Amino acid sequence: MIQIILSKLGVYKKASILTPVFMILEVAMEMVIPLMMSSIIDKGVSVGDMSHIVKMGGWMVVAAAIGLFGGLMGGKYGAEASAGLARNLRKSMYEKIQSFSFANIDRFSSAGLITRMTTDITNIQNAYQMILRMCVRSLISLVVAMCMSVYISPRISLIFFGAVIFLGLVLGTVIRFATKTFTQVFSKYDDLNESVQENITAIRVVKAFVREDYERKRFTEANENLYKMFVKAENIIVWNFPVMMLTIYTCILLISWNGAHMIVAGSLKTGQLMSLFSYCMNILMSLMMLSIVFVMITMSQASAKRIAEVLAEESTLTNPEKPIYEVKDGSIRFDDVTFRYQETSEKPVLDHVNLEIASGQTVGIIGSTGSSKTSLVNLISRIYDVSSGAVFVGGKDVRTYDLETLRNQVAMVLQQNLLFSGTILENLRWGKEDATLEECKRVCELACADEFIQGFPDGYETRIEQGGSNVSGGQKQRLCIARALLKQPEVLILDDSTSAVDTATDARIREAFRKYLPGTTKIIIAQRISSVQDADMIVVMENGRIDGVGTQSKRRSHPQERSMRRR
Repeated sequence: MIQIILSKLGVYKKASILTPVFMILEVAMEMVIPLMMSSIIDKGVSVGDMSHIVKMGGWMVVAAAIGLFGGLMGGKYGAEASAGLARNLRKSMYEKIQSFSFANIDRFSSAGLITRMTTDITNIQNAYQMILRMCVRSLISLVVAMCMSVYISPRISLIFFGAVIFLGLVLGTVIRFATKTFTQVFSKYDDLNESVQENITAIRVVKAFVREDYERKRFTEANENLYKMFVKAENIIVWNFPVMMLTIYTCILLISWNGAHMIVAGSLKTGQLMSLFSYCMNILMSLMMLSIVFVMITMSQASAKRIAEVLAEESTLTNPEKPIYEVKDGSIRFDDVTFRYQETSEKPVLDHVNLEIASGQTVGIIGSTGSSKTSLVNLISRIYDVSSGAVFVGGKDVRTYDLETLRNQVAMVLQQNLLFSGTILENLRWGKEDATLEECKRVCELACADEFIQGFPDGYETRIEQGGSNVSGGQKQRLCIARALLKQPEVLILDDSTSAVDTATDARIREAFRKYLPGTTKIIIAQRISSVQDADMIVVMENGRIDGVGTQSKRRSHPQERSMRRR
């Protein structure tokens, strides 16, 4: 886990090394100053040597300036290293997610992925900066102050050793219980983000069905669960500070008591006692800072594990060693295909499917809800891989193609039509990045979208809001069809993508396909029989199997189709 996270440092390794170096410089100067102060008191003030006071005072100023420089540079490089690590982690996670198959994405919820890229990475960033600066500073300060204390008075240094052992036991106990709680906290973050994301994305539906109270209750419940988990974690951590303060004051009392007796006995000087007080505060403040660092590390452990899970996840879909970069034609063949979303599932989604489609054919697929129509066509562009059997496009197994090549030649208009923020022209060019305005107009005419686009004041430069919320369902569907056509694919799949347009427009779109895309294989999934009545072949699906294949005239008496017409 740690290796995966640190492997993303990249060019920020230098800053990660320089940060502790400058922090050590700062600590070294801080540790020297109490010795100089002791020398001023014992060799200057006590004997009235003004020149010694001035000389040591000057060196103290120099040491303080060097320490200040070390602290500033440590802060600069620490911020650069931690922010750089966070930047690289976000980039790596985003690129990793882009490579995921649908099967990989199914493992992580979208809300969970957002939490990992925001909250979890911020936790890692904060913890990493604390480790580079506060942790290094505290450890070095603790070790050096302990050594200096032993050098001045081995007897009094035993007090510090006792304090360190006691606080170490308390801190270990706190971390042990807090780690388990913080691990649970971030799963609650996922629930909260999921609630917010769904509510904002579907806000129009929420308002249309007057479900504000329900959504408010759902959010409050998720928020309350997160609150309770954080309170539980903080109730554990809160023991840290009072125990720390108790230890500090106990040490001060013990040092004062023993130091006074030793001064009277002549075994300790006043300046040395002052230095011991300084080192006492250094030791205990170092322990306090270390406790804060360990708490932050405890929180970030859960975050690091969640980030590492995403970075270590390997896509279930990969290119073959020697991929094919050309799809010969749009012919399709399903050869004894069985498919499961989860390999452990007992019942397959598709069960021994055999189907052959010639290049250029128009194929209609109908069936009741849940009959696995969408699952069938998802295998053509290799959104999922078959569990057994094979799918062939252009005479080749889809697993032998370069993924980008295959998906450019198998264009899909999905059930969930989605447009992105930007202009209509920018959305269309998702199909072909360098498409001209004329090419875009051409495919919009085929998809019957040009007529309503020309009605907008800004035409093709009309701004589309996120998700296409400022256009109607039918307009969104037609824009998505046009976007797919711009790819000039060998295979065009329309997954119930004309359900929001009227029957006349649907007929015009099908007529345009028949006239201008004769060589493209067209697969139309539909709930309306009229949408597939002119198809060269109609496939009826039921319970993951092909229940019948034929033409409209031959399938009129099929019970599945009659039931579809009644519905």
